[in-house]
Amino acid sequence: MTPVVTLNRVTKRYGDLVALDDVTLAFPRGRFVAVMGPSGSGKSTLLQCAAALDRPTSGTVVMGGTDVGGLSETSRTELRRKHAGFVFQSYNLLPALSVQDNITLPLRLAGVRPDLEWLGELVHRVGLRERLHHKPAELSGGQQQRAAIVRALAARPDVVFADEPTGALDLHSAGQVLDLLRELVDELGQTVVMVTHDPVAATRAHDTLVMADGKVIDVLAAPTSEELAVRLTRLAGEPVT
Repeated sequence: MTPVVTLNRVTKRYGDLVALDDVTLAFPRGRFVAVMGPSGSGKSTLLQCAAALDRPTSGTVVMGGTDVGGLSETSRTELRRKHAGFVFQSYNLLPALSVQDNITLPLRLAGVRPDLEWLGELVHRVGLRERLHHKPAELSGGQQQRAAIVRALAARPDVVFADEPTGALDLHSAGQVLDLLRELVDELGQTVVMVTHDPVAATRAHDTLVMADGKVIDVLAAPTSEELAVRLTRLAGEPVT
């Protein structure tokens, strides 16, 4: 099966800093992949390059069968709208709009008519049917993040990139959001790539990429949170307790 995103020998430099160092990998369709590593390991840069939010210094990134590197900014934006959805730690919901309008805003900006049946199914799954006409401030953090997930899925993207999606949530709400992401992968065949610092969050993924010094140094299948915590502690050079 063709991967949703492929990186081939991708390097990203910021001046003298090498944020990504000759990374080659593919994100399979219908998998939940977590990306972990110490601060400065390159995990956020990996997400930005894989999601066509930034261009690599060298190497190729292919999304939707298209090499991202040669595209103009406008073309990259159009590619992201078609193939990628995004969930961020801060939700990024517009406070003046209702939940319903926030969910459909990217579609309207792209001139695409919402698939009401699909949106109805998503809203039902996340438990927000009674909250569609509320403003974000009237929702809990977990509800806001679930609305952001529906927004990310509204256009049926090939892949959803989630950057620390539970970082601002309490444990209960974080668990609900992670359960939802895994459910979307297992039941709807969605692909999710999640950057996280939390070993417990990473255990909800099928696979976990471990990064250090701009490289993917390991790919772990269904590791325990204890295994990940020990691995990350060692990479950070801290004593293991």
